Amino acid sequence: MKLLTLNCHSWQEENQMEKIKTLAKTIQEKSYDVIALQEVSQLEDEAIVYDQVKKNNYALVLLDELKQLGVTDYKLVWGFAHIGYPGYEEGLAILTKHPVVDSEVFCVTKGQDTSYWKTRSIVRATIKYNEKLVSFYSCHLGWWHDEEEPCKFQLDSLLQKLDRSHPFFLMGDFNNSAEIRDEGYDYLLSNGLYDTYTLAEDKDSGITVKGKIAGWDENKQDLRIDLILSSVEVKVLSSKVIFNGEHKSAVSDHYGVETEISM
Repeated sequence: MKLLTLNCHSWQEENQMEKIKTLAKTIQEKSYDVIALQEVSQLEDEAIVYDQVKKNNYALVLLDELKQLGVTDYKLVWGFAHIGYPGYEEGLAILTKHPVVDSEVFCVTKGQDTSYWKTRSIVRATIKYNEKLVSFYSCHLGWWHDEEEPCKFQLDSLLQKLDRSHPFFLMGDFNNSAEIRDEGYDYLLSNGLYDTYTLAEDKDSGITVKGKIAGWDENKQDLRIDLILSSVEVKVLSSKVIFNGEHKSAVSDHYGVETEISM
């Protein structure tokens, strides 16, 4: 099973359509089973295509690019989180080639006002893979030391919602560095989750953020905050950073993470 997670920083990038084409071509080449995307935005005043998905939804535009490449087997689950940049509804998405049995969008913050950018939601898609159920959660969480919307509250809300009756993966931008002890990363592992990067037989640095980006305005370090966590100790063949300028050109202010797992 091939997985990809990426914080898209959508519609805030220079040469945005060129970067969407790069992402689409990579998906065509790699043929990921499941893709978790964060900061998947759409204009507030655009027309609705179906459900809450509007015409210029980043993930919908990405699917259109894939169709032009002859790739038509991905299904989209998208959920609204909050108003991000002015005029944009920001959400999360999961794309998968496998049958979606069930999906859900749920809030994990104390506040649930979607007009406020600190309000956080999670998107879950449960798929059938080799005749078994597997759930995937696309996550974009807050910061550990945020007094207004502390990440620990968000993690507790998320952990309470997890269906542990079958394997699941948490994928996304956790805004908690794996290098910092006794914060969000360690808290997740202490609750029985496994980092696929740690389990990987073949891996690189794992770094997904370098220098200052949105949300890390004072950052001077290399960060590993984009993660793929598993509920079970799976066999991980590889974990590699992608869209970092070395392994495919950058498409966002975050790099992506691709993982290959033997289920």
